[in-house]
Amino acid sequence: MLDFPNAKINLGLQIIKKRPDGFHNLESCFYPVQWCDALEILPAEENSFTMSGLPVPGNPESNLCLQAYKLLEKEHKLPPVHMHLHKVIPMGAGLGGGSADAAFVLRILNKQFELNLSVEALQDYARQLGSDCAFFIENKPVIAVERGDVFDPAIIDLSGYSCVIVYPGIHITTAEAYAGVTPEKPTCTIEMVLKQDIRLWKDIMHNDFEKSLFPKYSELAELKANLYEAGAAYASMTGSGSAVYGIFKGDAPANLVFPKHYLLWKGLL
Repeated sequence: MLDFPNAKINLGLQIIKKRPDGFHNLESCFYPVQWCDALEILPAEENSFTMSGLPVPGNPESNLCLQAYKLLEKEHKLPPVHMHLHKVIPMGAGLGGGSADAAFVLRILNKQFELNLSVEALQDYARQLGSDCAFFIENKPVIAVERGDVFDPAIIDLSGYSCVIVYPGIHITTAEAYAGVTPEKPTCTIEMVLKQDIRLWKDIMHNDFEKSLFPKYSELAELKANLYEAGAAYASMTGSGSAVYGIFKGDAPANLVFPKHYLLWKGLL
């Protein structure tokens, strides 16, 4: 079975407080975009996992796709499979690509082997793999709270808008991003901001990671400024970075130019 795990962007990201378990409570709107990996799972005589596309650092045996299979295999009699992941979504970009891959493994295995697991059950498995993995089970816009794994419906309509995502190749670890953040309760919730005209978001919706990361990585601030200069209605870094996106009314500009080593995605929202 073949499927295409997609990325997400964060519309606003507010770090509210540090939790007793060492994580942070946050608030953000997770919005799916169609920058996709490719994931194929086939029956096999023995388990195997291969990758192509963008290089993935680390031991393949620790890949979240394998962890997702092993998590389900503990409680369900799964036959051996061969998994192949073709990596297109860049890593360390704040786009949730690894989380999407893991969640799609759960979705594919559930369908392929007729496990009949509910959405809620799949989300519970996904939460064991990573904070934002559960989002990709239903894969629709949500207001994410707590660790980013508890969801409320997001009332938002971006039809008629397009998105440009630019990844400058700067790998920012989650630990590095959080080290520069001072949690505080926001004066305006993401839900309240999303009710406003998108042209007002620039002044009232923020990604809290930008405050410490932009002075450290000037390319990111320049990217955001360039997207606004090109006519973006709203621009922001996504997640803990380093991808930066711009939302445009209608089609995205065709004449956007970035350094050759940057990765670029354009598409409708």
